[in-house]
Amino acid sequence: MFTIKSKADRVEGTLLVGLFEGESLQSGNDELQREGNMYIQRGDVSTRFKAMTTLHFAKEGLPERLHVVGLGKREQWNHDRFRKALGHALQSIHKEEVGVDLDGLLGEIPTEVGAELLAESLVMATYTLPTFKTNQSQNASMQQLNVFTGQPEDVVSTALATGEAYARGVNKARDLVHLPANVITASKLAEYAKELADQYDMKAEILDKEQMEELGMGALLAVNQGSVEPPKMIVLTYQGLDEWKDVTAFVGKGITYDTGGYSIKSKTGMPGMKGDMGGAAAVLGAMETVGRLKPEKNVIAVIPSSDNMISGDAFKPDDVITSMSGQTIEVLNTDAEGRLALADGVTYAKEKGADRIINVATLTGGVVTALGSWMTGAMTNDRKFYDAVERSGESKGEPIWQLPYNDDYKAQVRKSDIADLNNSPTRKAHAIMGGAFVGAFVGDTPWVHLDIAGTSVAESAHELGPKGPTGVMSKTLANYVMNL
Repeated sequence: MFTIKSKADRVEGTLLVGLFEGESLQSGNDELQREGNMYIQRGDVSTRFKAMTTLHFAKEGLPERLHVVGLGKREQWNHDRFRKALGHALQSIHKEEVGVDLDGLLGEIPTEVGAELLAESLVMATYTLPTFKTNQSQNASMQQLNVFTGQPEDVVSTALATGEAYARGVNKARDLVHLPANVITASKLAEYAKELADQYDMKAEILDKEQMEELGMGALLAVNQGSVEPPKMIVLTYQGLDEWKDVTAFVGKGITYDTGGYSIKSKTGMPGMKGDMGGAAAVLGAMETVGRLKPEKNVIAVIPSSDNMISGDAFKPDDVITSMSGQTIEVLNTDAEGRLALADGVTYAKEKGADRIINVATLTGGVVTALGSWMTGAMTNDRKFYDAVERSGESKGEPIWQLPYNDDYKAQVRKSDIADLNNSPTRKAHAIMGGAFVGAFVGDTPWVHLDIAGTSVAESAHELGPKGPTGVMSKTLANYVMNL
């Protein structure tokens, strides 16, 4: 997909360059530099952030089309603006082969970081959602990006591969969230995970219903009671160290469809619930990136998966269930099913040797009320661990905001006259109640809880992708492991 070329190489076809406000075009091609700057001096080229100008040339040795993307003020240039400007520009160029001048896009950003951002932006921005339409018209998609640079080829090549690895993980998460629930059942999700494991030399363990019963996974099994689809506990193990130690666990909520159960959702609240396995998708996307980059780290992915349906066998409000941890739970709301699945998920991760746990889930509407669609909500029992995850998200353009978690909140989920815990104590601090419930099963293991209910889906098309699933937290999880 990427070819690295010298700045002195002949440019044909289409070339994309960036231009900061008040600056002139710099190029290894003197003729192109002279011709381009003539247009700039006449005011025919906008340097406003994300503005696109197309210049056409008929001279031999010059590109047929020169696309200039405005980069705004040089002092404001950062990773986030790089992604947005390049994503916007690459979306607007419907050509199979495009050249890009990497050096002119860097500003003060190091070469290897800029190349990684370039690849990440290209692969994410030009992604299209899979559909089942019988007649589809498609614009030409970019198949080849020629990267013109004066920097060492090995440095640029490695960085491009890294950026592509992050973006491929995001796009795989997007695919999984977008597919309907009659296509992505728990069994199909398990099949995909097994294929991923085979591709990247990981170990896959898929627990079926009988195995879960033997292990006492009563919380996940309760969620599955009303379904004709069997549940799966999906486990992927990546071992990058000689010994199985210092293990990071990713636990992703894999509810493939959520009706709410007997605490049924409204007719307007149910469409889109195929995306309730967004946490599982993020975890699988992160594991794809880990598989591509092969860090010398140990990672385990645990995905408790089922749908949440209604039948004569479905679990009900007032039921009391026993989780894998042995703790009993009074069910007050069957639509608070994700935290039940996660309870057994984090318990199993601990059984498999997790030294730290990050769980990801489209868990609560409360986090959407609190933070909208711009921030992922988080909770933790370990500030140092959280700070590292937050930095990872910030560097990958996936911002996180910490919600409080103290003894007052912990006490709420333990208010029950009949069981150790209850799964839905109050509508107050709704997002925190969901996280606090999961935290009751983590114990002293360092833990970060990520609620992506607001950030897992984009309400409109944007610079890095279409309307719909975002694959959020896939990059953050993988980046955390890479920098651990």
